[in-house]
Amino acid sequence: MIDIRFGPQACADLTASASREWLVTDGRGGYAMGTVAGLRTRRYHGLLVVAGPTPASRRVGLASLDPAVTLPSGTQVRLGAHEWASGTVDPRGFELLERFDLTDGVPRWRWRIGDVVIEREIAMAYGRSCVAVVHRLVSGGPVRLDLSAACTWRDAHGERRADGPTPRLEPAAGGAVVEGAFRLAGPDWTPEGQWWLGVRHREEAARGLHPDEDLWYAGRFSGALDEPGAELSVLAWADELAEEPPPATALVEAARRRHRAVVAAAKPADAVEATLALAADAFVVRPGAAPDVVAGYPWFGAWSRDTMTSYEGLFLCTGRADEGRELLRAYAATLSEGMLANTADTGRVEHNTVDATLWFLHAVSRHVTLTGDTDLGDELLPALHAVVEAHVAGTRYGIRVDPTDGLLTQGGPPDVALTWMDARVYGVPVTPRTGKPVEVNALWINGLAGLAELTELAGRDATALRELHARASGAFGTRFPAPAGWLHDVVDAPAPAYPLGGAPHHDDDLLRPNQLLAWSLPYAPLEPDEAALRRITEALFTPLGPRSLAPDSPGFVGRHRGGPAERDSGYHQGTVWPWLVGPFVDAARRAGLPTDDLLVGLVGHLGEYGLGSVSETADGLAPHAATGCPFQAWSVAELLRVHRQRR
Repeated sequence: MIDIRFGPQACADLTASASREWLVTDGRGGYAMGTVAGLRTRRYHGLLVVAGPTPASRRVGLASLDPAVTLPSGTQVRLGAHEWASGTVDPRGFELLERFDLTDGVPRWRWRIGDVVIEREIAMAYGRSCVAVVHRLVSGGPVRLDLSAACTWRDAHGERRADGPTPRLEPAAGGAVVEGAFRLAGPDWTPEGQWWLGVRHREEAARGLHPDEDLWYAGRFSGALDEPGAELSVLAWADELAEEPPPATALVEAARRRHRAVVAAAKPADAVEATLALAADAFVVRPGAAPDVVAGYPWFGAWSRDTMTSYEGLFLCTGRADEGRELLRAYAATLSEGMLANTADTGRVEHNTVDATLWFLHAVSRHVTLTGDTDLGDELLPALHAVVEAHVAGTRYGIRVDPTDGLLTQGGPPDVALTWMDARVYGVPVTPRTGKPVEVNALWINGLAGLAELTELAGRDATALRELHARASGAFGTRFPAPAGWLHDVVDAPAPAYPLGGAPHHDDDLLRPNQLLAWSLPYAPLEPDEAALRRITEALFTPLGPRSLAPDSPGFVGRHRGGPAERDSGYHQGTVWPWLVGPFVDAARRAGLPTDDLLVGLVGHLGEYGLGSVSETADGLAPHAATGCPFQAWSVAELLRVHRQRR
């Protein structure tokens, strides 16, 4: 894997070390996450964040475990870091860090106080809501180490305050049970019980959200580290409270072994592929009987569009085809009126997506093509044919095949946005794209061709599918090329002066990256247009991937910053989306254009935001600072997929 390591200058510079985040996951949707500095900059940061019935319904438990070292002289040195509502950062343990590294997916800190050197490692037990925190004396000593446990028990999207109920602690062997929800265990536990008021999260302040919370100082663990090699470990877990996990050091080593096995199963050709294979592992979870995909950490759960877009990279490029088979079968069983549900992250199951189901057709086709698993193709054929039939007949939100040209149109109530450009501000879609979006129809045509092939592999007649495909392909080639020299983003869109459904229509030729799918998919409707791709590259491409809108277009927003409304207004109006590097590279390769240097920026990005991973988004203007989730499934999956194709 690539070497992710920071020395004392980067660690002690709070701007640098607090903007680089690490993540370890439990395979169920829970995680531990924080920054190189040790400063909690998000409400989502914590050492034990527990997944609920769905991956998105997480709760923060153990917020931090702050080390303090008592030297032989009697001087106590605090190694933790907190920012307070006043803006003060105290303590400032990051100033004593001489190194941070991420090795085999395990984060490790190394503090130096004179001749005393102490290391910390953090790992999670795979398949359990359990975190292990190990401290080790590397040199110097003897010293005493105290670990102060700051706790809460709240929804990961909110805060808890001292004006509410005091957290309930019950004694347990070696520690305590907090709120009947999670348990702490370690050496020489001393209960305390005190509010830490006004802990500030600077990233939430920057996102226009409430930045402060109160934490409950539950108590501290203590122990003597008499000589190098001595250890002091703490466990925190939320499942099977009465059953203590294996020792913390054993869990750390088990995590390392498992991570190496995950990488080996992917058969990486180089360190970049190895790093991305391990990054992909964080998103594949098993919250129940079947696998699922977390769209992004720390705030997303499962989104079918992200899952299916990511499918090839997360499963087929990592040696996880068997798990992928389970996932596809499970998703097929949830189809309703020919549609996959979009997500349940909002608290209810929603089917407000036009493209997720089309990505599902693509995922099944890629699975069978790359693995030869025709049995799965045969098994899912009835469900896949039902998808096409529902779209031809018409399903939710006006999603239907236009009988005049065979293209797929969509557009329901004016408050819904059905494509991946789905941001809304005060209930109004920013980019509604009602009509016939270019990537939706590229996916539709691709899906028809893939399904026809699966049907013929099963020995069945695919004439009707071939005819539908030919008709839609012909219409696509006629309707989507724009006089500007690229493809329309949407055709047959309602004219701006008319309400939804009004008779006049117009064709939207704003320069966006959605058209890349018309040239990049396996059964793309068009052969790549070299001249158009060169213009798109000039206008949209950045080191972290394509912008969502050209800078000279009306409505372009160059910075994805500010409060929720401001951020959502720019989400798809110029913000960079790294996942789009996949279709961009595919289209360029098919056009015979050079692609060797298109991934350099994203590979470099693996060590500068979500460590070892790829961010959700970035600013459209230089220096293209990363925004959104630091760890995003389809960003990782698409980079891994196209990087492997370089072989």
